[in-house]
Amino acid sequence: MAKTIKRIGVLTGGGDCAGLNAVIRAVTKSAIFQHGLEVFGIEDGFLGLVQNRIRQLTPDDVSGILTQGGTILGSSNKCNPSEFATRNHDGQIEKHDVTNRCLDHIDHHRLDALVVIGGDGTMSGAANFIRNGINCVGVPKTIDNDLYGTDVTFGFATACHVATDALDRIHTTAASHHRAMVVEVMGRNAGWIALHSGIASGADVILIPEIPFDLDNVCEFVKGRSRYGKRFTIIAVSEGATPQGGEKIVAEVDPTSPDPIKLGGVGKFVADQIEERSGIETRYSVLGHMQRGGTPVAEDRVLATEFGYAAVQTLMEGKPNRLVVMQGRTVTDVDILSAENKQRTIPHDHPLIQAARSVGTSFGVETGE
Repeated sequence: MAKTIKRIGVLTGGGDCAGLNAVIRAVTKSAIFQHGLEVFGIEDGFLGLVQNRIRQLTPDDVSGILTQGGTILGSSNKCNPSEFATRNHDGQIEKHDVTNRCLDHIDHHRLDALVVIGGDGTMSGAANFIRNGINCVGVPKTIDNDLYGTDVTFGFATACHVATDALDRIHTTAASHHRAMVVEVMGRNAGWIALHSGIASGADVILIPEIPFDLDNVCEFVKGRSRYGKRFTIIAVSEGATPQGGEKIVAEVDPTSPDPIKLGGVGKFVADQIEERSGIETRYSVLGHMQRGGTPVAEDRVLATEFGYAAVQTLMEGKPNRLVVMQGRTVTDVDILSAENKQRTIPHDHPLIQAARSVGTSFGVETGE
């Protein structure tokens, strides 16, 4: 028999993105108004569970936050309770399992279930609690759109809007100065932001992690445009894009983070190589965290509200340990463990890749590769 749900906790884990507050609002209001539940906000993701920073949320607390970026609860992408990183007296990193401390805090607040809002790292963290008897329902959040099991995550649409706007603006200055312009966007190991914003802005070249690029091919493409009177080129590059036979470019390694490898720098690398090999003046821009911030677009506000409502409904229907997802145009749910330690990347035969190639967009390789 399923445990009666009376009190739930909600947390936002991993990197921030537009739409987090919309989910918190939907979870809190639907839980209280529809089901008479008590809702507790856990501050700074799993770190709040470790440090017992948990507070009750009321409808007033979440009123007026639908359009706000960020998260009123705070977030952290450096806390994995099963491998909690601290520095000892010698400054060395030590990792300890503090899961039991979190379980004590959950028990102290008499939480019957957790709503965990996040990406693959957060769902992997939730899996740890599920194995320790805690009922968790996941809500898929990431600008990277790479969470396994769902066709789309909230935060992605806003990130694409920001990236597209930047590429549009770069277009005019590239044309004015007859330059090749490289714009590096986020995405980690998945190229969804680069693909969507590249297509939306009419980028001439799109470089994504799923298709290792040939620098000679990219340079020949840029020079070919110049020969045919196109005196500028726009290149959208995902931070995880990799040259053939090379490695991803790492910006830094953070040993305190569950995901220590921080990508970045491929935009400069591509720009430098184009200028050196082709003689065409080339500049680069890195959008970085601008893609995470600001007011969510309407699509993300709607999706976040749908997901938040569905998370509460899933709990109240007695279905434990589920991840609410969008498949096709329908919100449904899957086993949350199915998303653990997995990433949803772009298939080589994806229709959007085919559509982009059909209008002359290059992916830095021969068409058949």
